[in-house]
Amino acid sequence: MATNKEIRRLKIKFRIRKNISGTSERPRMTVFRSNRQIYAQIINDLTGKTLVSASSIRFDNKTKIEQAKEVGALMAEKALSIGIEQVVFDRNGYLYHGRVKSLADGAREKGLKF
Repeated sequence: MATNKEIRRLKIKFRIRKNISGTSERPRMTVFRSNRQIYAQIINDLTGKTLVSASSIRFDNKTKIEQAKEVGALMAEKALSIGIEQVVFDRNGYLYHGRVKSLADGAREKGLKF
């Protein structure tokens, strides 16, 4: 059974996804946060394909905030290498602070535009 916190996040997620979708010119960058790791994907919603993905599994010796920043930088490098310069940021119902914000900042620093 889902807790109130999970239900709240899902409501926010559906409210966000109602207005955001990724196209081939500007795909959607989505974030998933677990207790230990953070994952990110760049998705073209028109074709339903994941174009780029990264996770913090390889950065285990750092703090969670530093891991998120590294994942954002890695996502930006991968996206720029395949020709993606602009994305739509989907925070997936999570509040925009802490690890989610750190991931976005890391991607922006490497040249990805939101």
